Amino acid sequence: MTTEVPPPLPSRGEMDEAIHVIRDQADRLFLWDYERDRGQLVTLYNKAMGSQWNSVTDLDWSTDVDPERLVAEQDSPMLRVARVAGTLPGSPLAGWGEKEYTQLGIEFFTASLSQFMHGEQGAMMTAAKIVETVPWIDAKYYASTQTMDEARHTEVFAKYLNLKLGEAYPMSPFLKDQIWSLLEDSRWDIAYLGMQIVIESLALAAFGDMLRRTQEPLLKKLLRYVMSDEARHVAFGVLTLSEFYADLSEAELLERQEFMVDATLNSRSRATTPEVWERMGTTVAAVAPFLMEAAGKAKINPAQGFVRGFFAKLVPNVRKLGLLEANGGYLRERWGEAGLLEFEFADDTGSDYETYDAVAADRAAADGAGAGDGSDTSGAVGEITSTATA
Repeated sequence: MTTEVPPPLPSRGEMDEAIHVIRDQADRLFLWDYERDRGQLVTLYNKAMGSQWNSVTDLDWSTDVDPERLVAEQDSPMLRVARVAGTLPGSPLAGWGEKEYTQLGIEFFTASLSQFMHGEQGAMMTAAKIVETVPWIDAKYYASTQTMDEARHTEVFAKYLNLKLGEAYPMSPFLKDQIWSLLEDSRWDIAYLGMQIVIESLALAAFGDMLRRTQEPLLKKLLRYVMSDEARHVAFGVLTLSEFYADLSEAELLERQEFMVDATLNSRSRATTPEVWERMGTTVAAVAPFLMEAAGKAKINPAQGFVRGFFAKLVPNVRKLGLLEANGGYLRERWGEAGLLEFEFADDTGSDYETYDAVAADRAAADGAGAGDGSDTSGAVGEITSTATA
């Protein structure tokens, strides 16, 4: 009888490469006041408890996923731009055929899901920080449910990548800088503002854009479940920060307004994951000029749907926090110059998160049909898609 030899333990160098230490100076607050006196947070917490879903039993991981078919069924603006770039004289893509463009589509898709996975781990850590640092028990309770949500989101994106697509991409420097700054900041409300308001709004836009484009059933259901959680997370941030910011000084509010300017206007240029092009045998520097020319020639803005979806949620939520008007309308002026105020009176997530409750929709459909198969509900998907990509 042979005994299976366990794999060797990783070396210290391998461990160091797989772990990144983040340090902050935030105070951890243990509360003696257990009074449940914030009714809206209590309601949201109860909603979160009732909307938990199981990543193992609620998603059919036996679903066959063909990456090539997945790409063929999507209408990817970036892939359309790349095809036009391949027709331009001197383009590094000039010799490409359908095989290369299909593989490029797979790499784009894998890179997007990889950033979702990394971002969800960042959200999990930020939610855990909020549990430790927020000074209200109702907020601690809710942030604890969010920590579980984000753990489940990280898990399902990692599992989808591992089982259906293959090797993940590293975290983009832009996303890393965003999340690291929140984890390292000593102010508890900055973690809220950066994660609950900015990054969660960004996530809703990105997930909604992908949901609208994909036909793959496992991914559609996964995204719909994740979005139902994320909308509650944004609502949590709006409820908590609205109360806290009502008592801040103009100087303190200006710091938050400047944070929003930096997180939106100063960071609107996000570099494509360079590893995508390296895997395809070229570089960002070599292909970028041709992509820009192709986008102009074809009149395609690859990020338009995502960007509009992001600001359609972000701007009304920030208005509800009072940050548009503080300091003589400092943020209103800056965002107005950038053309973002067209979204000011769109529905804020605090009022429409019920629309995203995919778990409730599935249960209602199952009850109505007399079956517990968790089948998809196209009406709910349509509502989520139209709301997140408005």
